[in-house]
Amino acid sequence: MADTRRIRGQRGAFTYVLRVLVIAYLFLLVAWPVSLVVTNTFENGFDAVEAVFADPDTVAALRLTAVAAVIATAINTVFGVAISLLLVRGTFPGRRLLSSLVDLPLAISPVVVGLSLVLVYGGREGWLGPSLESAGIQVIYATPGIVMATAFVALPLVIREVVPVLEEIGTEQEQAARSLGANGWQSFWRVTLPGIKWAVVYGVVLTLARSLGEFGAVKVVSGNIAGETRTATLAVEEKYLNWEQESAYAIAFLLASVSVLCIIAVSILRSRADRH
Repeated sequence: MADTRRIRGQRGAFTYVLRVLVIAYLFLLVAWPVSLVVTNTFENGFDAVEAVFADPDTVAALRLTAVAAVIATAINTVFGVAISLLLVRGTFPGRRLLSSLVDLPLAISPVVVGLSLVLVYGGREGWLGPSLESAGIQVIYATPGIVMATAFVALPLVIREVVPVLEEIGTEQEQAARSLGANGWQSFWRVTLPGIKWAVVYGVVLTLARSLGEFGAVKVVSGNIAGETRTATLAVEEKYLNWEQESAYAIAFLLASVSVLCIIAVSILRSRADRH
């Protein structure tokens, strides 16, 4: 009996120490730095935020970031669901290779992603650059390149949310719908999509949050031209290096706020889905 109490006491002490270490780790790595951004932003009230929206170049950067993030999220939602269906419902040679390629954006540096896009689509030296330029299409150092870079780095998020749900729900309901005369498109809209809707929503929210904060790949392909191809994350760097720290903090705060709201939305959606 005494040994059992001693073991329980040791486990309780170990659990307590582990909790303290985890909380301290999260505080030092996440909570404290983010809180400093907030406190520095509002050190002089709302002056920094007002200055951000009074600067046309910064407003243009915020607008470009929002446009690129929304377009990239829409692209990744459509192709993410399609790829998920292909990985779960399809049987073909190279399926495992495709699944591995989906995770590639998580494994390589975003700077490498940007450089790769430049080598393919860039100007005179890119493989497709001369053909695109002769057709009047500019990808690199323009909005299309920013959208492509953003979509690339956020590609796996929708897929990795949808694939486990597709595997869980199986194919019985889809087969039943087809046996009743539904074609593939009707089966998808009336059976498959309702079954994966929450996973799609989670993936969309996470993709949007990730897209808003992209820096490395966008820095390579954008050209960082104020008022044209400078995104909000690049504006943060530019303001900070030019000793405009208050504006840098304010832009960072706006981006972080949207990301936090996305996380809160995911948490609320998950709790509602669990209740249903």
